Amino acid sequence: MKTKQIVLASRPKGIPLLENFNTKDFELAEIKDNEVLLEAMYFSVDPYMRGRMNDAKSYVPPFEIGKPITGGVIAKVIKSNTGNFKENDIVTGNLPWQQHCNALATSLLKIDTSIAPASYYLGILGMPGLTAYFGLMHIGKPKAGETVVVSGAAGAVGLVVGQIAKIQGCRVVGIAGTDEKLKLLKEEFGFDEVINYKTCTNLKKAITDACPKAVDIYYDNVGGETSDAVISNINFNARIVLCGQIALYNSTEIPMGPRLQPMLLTRSVLMQGFIIGNYQSQFGEGTKQLATWIKEGKLKYKETIVKGFDKLPAALLGLFEGDNIGKMIVKA
Repeated sequence: MKTKQIVLASRPKGIPLLENFNTKDFELAEIKDNEVLLEAMYFSVDPYMRGRMNDAKSYVPPFEIGKPITGGVIAKVIKSNTGNFKENDIVTGNLPWQQHCNALATSLLKIDTSIAPASYYLGILGMPGLTAYFGLMHIGKPKAGETVVVSGAAGAVGLVVGQIAKIQGCRVVGIAGTDEKLKLLKEEFGFDEVINYKTCTNLKKAITDACPKAVDIYYDNVGGETSDAVISNINFNARIVLCGQIALYNSTEIPMGPRLQPMLLTRSVLMQGFIIGNYQSQFGEGTKQLATWIKEGKLKYKETIVKGFDKLPAALLGLFEGDNIGKMIVKA
């Protein structure tokens, strides 16, 4: 069977370009025992993928030159050689950027589309939702009345963090880059205050004004100067959840910023980084709670869906321009 795949053609220096990707025709072999033939429905594009384009040691291996990019995918079973799945089952897994692929049954999870749309399993019921849940609840440990600041607040993770914080009785301040996003955060997702980091002339002061009792929990999705400004307003015994550093992913040199350790020390602040794989054994707990909140109407979600398999590279690059509201997904 012939299909198409998108491979890493070269490693980017700084901001990735479309030229770093290549679309190739690919011949699929027949499926073997315990394998299924899949047709892709939705692809996830995520900021962490930028790090895997570098030839650098990290918590996951880098993408290989000439090999397909891989990531979260929702797919339909076309043919099955296992008793675990049947034709037309909808599944999710970490799969290659291919229109069709063969996959081991043990690497896939069947999803229930009666709970939520299939694409939600790449967002609020997938890696971003679980990242928001475990980062905030297990590291941030929010208490009613505390002030929570979320950077990248209109992104796939940030939208969920802010809403969970509201469920916990917190006051929530979101930082994003367009007035459209700020309006959405306040009117649709219940954020108490919002700040446009692109148009704000003094971000540190804006955070001070929005957080008169200082910042108890900072959910950091972006890093850089935004985080410098937030941490300047950090409270005693605050918690900083270090989730992402998208502002720095395309840096070709290590940027120099404020020395934050004295402030963390004297204010008894916890800063903890994490990756979602740390909580793999507890995914069932997280998914169940997120699904319950969705069913109860306490959690809403937003997706930016780009149509067309060939649009995958452009959609990934769009994350670094702030093109998405909520989860960025490509529909095959």
